Amino acid sequence: MVGLDTPLKGLLGEKTERSIKRAFGYTTVAQLLQHFPRRYASRGELTALSGVPVGEPVTIVAEVVSASERPMQKRRGSLLEVTLTDGTGLLTLTFFNQAWRSRELRPGARGIFAGKVSNYRGGKQLAHPDYELFDEEPNVETSHKWAETPIPIYPAKQSLASWQIQKTIAIVLDQLDPLDEPLADDLRSKHDLLTYRDALMGVHRPERAEQWKQGQRTLRFHEALLMQLALLQQREAVRSAGSPVRLPAKLTEEFEAALPFAFTADQAEVNVDIQNDLVSGHPMHRLVQGEVGSGKTVVALRAMVIVAEDGGQATLLAPTEVLAAQHLRSIVKTLGPDLSARLMPTLLTGGMGAAERKKAELAVAAGQARIVVGTHALLSDSVQFHDLGLVVVDEQHRFGVNQRDILRHKGANPHVLVLTATPIPRTVAMTVFGDVDTSTIKGVPEGRQPISTHLVALAEHPDWYGRIWARAEEEIDSGHQVFVVCPAIDPGEVEEADEFDEEPAAPLTSVTELAKELADHPQLGERRIAILHGRMDSASKDQVMSQFQAGEIDLLIATTVIEVGVDVPRATAMVVMDADRFGISQLHQLRGRVGRGGWPGLCLLVTHQVEGTLARERLDAVVATTDGFELARADLELRREGDVLGRSQSGGRSGLKLLRVTADGDVIDQARQDAEEILTRSSDLALYSALAEHLQRRLADVDREFLDRS
Repeated sequence: MVGLDTPLKGLLGEKTERSIKRAFGYTTVAQLLQHFPRRYASRGELTALSGVPVGEPVTIVAEVVSASERPMQKRRGSLLEVTLTDGTGLLTLTFFNQAWRSRELRPGARGIFAGKVSNYRGGKQLAHPDYELFDEEPNVETSHKWAETPIPIYPAKQSLASWQIQKTIAIVLDQLDPLDEPLADDLRSKHDLLTYRDALMGVHRPERAEQWKQGQRTLRFHEALLMQLALLQQREAVRSAGSPVRLPAKLTEEFEAALPFAFTADQAEVNVDIQNDLVSGHPMHRLVQGEVGSGKTVVALRAMVIVAEDGGQATLLAPTEVLAAQHLRSIVKTLGPDLSARLMPTLLTGGMGAAERKKAELAVAAGQARIVVGTHALLSDSVQFHDLGLVVVDEQHRFGVNQRDILRHKGANPHVLVLTATPIPRTVAMTVFGDVDTSTIKGVPEGRQPISTHLVALAEHPDWYGRIWARAEEEIDSGHQVFVVCPAIDPGEVEEADEFDEEPAAPLTSVTELAKELADHPQLGERRIAILHGRMDSASKDQVMSQFQAGEIDLLIATTVIEVGVDVPRATAMVVMDADRFGISQLHQLRGRVGRGGWPGLCLLVTHQVEGTLARERLDAVVATTDGFELARADLELRREGDVLGRSQSGGRSGLKLLRVTADGDVIDQARQDAEEILTRSSDLALYSALAEHLQRRLADVDREFLDRS
């Protein structure tokens, strides 16, 4: 029997099973079948070689004339060139690092080939085309059917191509037994949905475009319904329990009196919102959103002090060790020596040494540390709190529902306060948090300097590359510091490619390679340059960041570990390499690292993307405004991927599969209503056993994805 929970081990060949597990972490049939195509290619009508148009996808029936392999000139590996003819003309097929294809693409072999036509050495080519060779000559009807069948293009890895994933999924589908239907007949009829099995077949094996569209619509609703069921059950569990009343008193008065500034009107209003929550007797679940540098952290720190008044503990969960360490330093500085001694702010991260971590865990468990700052390490079983009264989550988009829930369960219904610099629409907030109260800090503190953002379009102006580093040199000459952000750590990391890309996947700018280049730069080579990335150990990262903050480093080349919260007042310039590889909100966060002192900030977004592409539209939006709320609206219009449930440093995987909270508001709203009705009839889903199994399976996968990332 092959069902959704069947292990892939034993079902697939040993090599294939290992490749799938290594690439994506999948170990069961359900996980593999949830790996949906990211798009579908269309082969189109059959075309004669004599009339193939450049720049358009074509499908041809042709015969192999010759096949030859040669090394590539500008990069490692080999190039396989195959010449085809259909009697009316010639066409070249090119395959990069796939010499094995020459064993089947032998002279005389006939087949049907599909791809996008480009110019090549004065002729025409298809790069990495889709094809199928004939065992026997097909009739016209068979050829046309093949040409019209959509081609699923899957999210792939360098080690595992889309076509390999497609074949692996086909092996599983061929053996799949009948599945229990998770949705009741009346619910499927109400929304005109397919059965779960038909939906899976539709997205993975469509014969017509309409099939994958119907399949996606059904599975999108499934995902929305499961998400809403989980959030509603979580909300009910939280609301059914009370929470200790936390009143501001002497500690809070001392904290406010020691601040060297007055709260802004927006901050004061949010303070009132939070204080009302803390005395309500019910667990707070509040989202505080505000621009980069608007003062969200000091508002959260005030709430932490209130909770600490009667011996309670508050913890701040940060997405990176660099940011966690900075938060701790900032908290200690803001509290001052007296309050710090009494509240004992403590750092707890995965990169700490065993003895240091054990000491921190003991202080937390004993209740001595009333303010605890940490990363995912806070979620481990070894971390126990004496009286956890408040959970503060910094940059919510880095953490999923289940991760926050793990931390919340370490206390007796603690309050939850979430901070974000990325404005969140109601539908997104509802999807991520269930029911959540929202507060907004619109202004920014006095003294923040303007940031000018410029696009460096190297496709049109390759000579501008040198000007980037000349501009960096000018900033350093003025006594300032420069951030340079790269999307990759080491050379060789490439963009995701698929069978219809005309060129090999483009290498991304890497931290280590750029550091070597700038070390040889005529001017910058004389400067103090350092690197920072996620693979460095905790002590090394903290040392580099401390040196940069102290002004001992002129130029820091880093990955997005510096995306949020890092405060370096003398940093005035930010260079983002391959800026098209980052989302709008991420770019807004990155440039918020400069202009935090008394000098204006400069942000250069470097890209090879040409005008008219979606990537350039995103960059143009960031250049046009520094208003985070305006950018959030632009993001809603342009974003194609959902990243609200948490993502890895590289931005590779979303917690959602097909559902897009920025575009599927109607689906989410409808699923919310249906989930409420289902839980009204059966709060524990006992009447909906198949649906309950799907929900538990999905929640387990969310936990697995989190553990993989942490």
